[in-house]
Amino acid sequence: MAKKAIILGATGLIGGHLIEQLVREASIDQIITLTRRPAPASHDKVSNVVVDFDRLEEYANLFQGDLLFSCLGTTKKQAGGLEQQYKVDVEYQFHAAQLAADNGVPHYLLVSSSGANAKSSSAYLRMKGELEQKILALPFTRVSIFRPSLLMGERHDSRPAEKLGAILMPWICKLPGLRRYRPISGAQVAAKMIRVSQKAGQGVETFTLDELFSSE
Repeated sequence: MAKKAIILGATGLIGGHLIEQLVREASIDQIITLTRRPAPASHDKVSNVVVDFDRLEEYANLFQGDLLFSCLGTTKKQAGGLEQQYKVDVEYQFHAAQLAADNGVPHYLLVSSSGANAKSSSAYLRMKGELEQKILALPFTRVSIFRPSLLMGERHDSRPAEKLGAILMPWICKLPGLRRYRPISGAQVAAKMIRVSQKAGQGVETFTLDELFSSE
């Protein structure tokens, strides 16, 4: 039976690849992208809806479908401070997940981060870990969490530190003990998310970096 997919973060690196790859999936007949700014629909399967993430409850009817891919995220600099970054990386995503769970969406797929830990000394990793904990308290039939390291690929926004890291990290990660931090492309993460979404399953599953590189 054909499925309906909802994407948060469709204008980002992984979200863009999710759209490109999902439109080629015969099992997906409808893709809804929920964005803060207009995003052109690249295929007949894709519909874009601009939403106010501060008033998500007004769009509750949009969170109905079979799959919710959540890859929304920002940086402290882009958001304008740590408090605003928390709003995007934790509050917006959790509120959206609540609406989806209330509407009976069975499968939630989240892009988190390597090292995500609600008790981390890193604000970024702490936010990712806190979001994971919040999501696991919701009544989804299935939750799939993906923990990539540094992401490689062309972004619409400028992230100089990530660009530098993408150049240096493949070489640095050849050193003993550092392979687990090697970068991965946004396209690879998207492909793994889609493969997971096409398989039957239930409960909670977490995919660490080595598993993201796997084609299974």
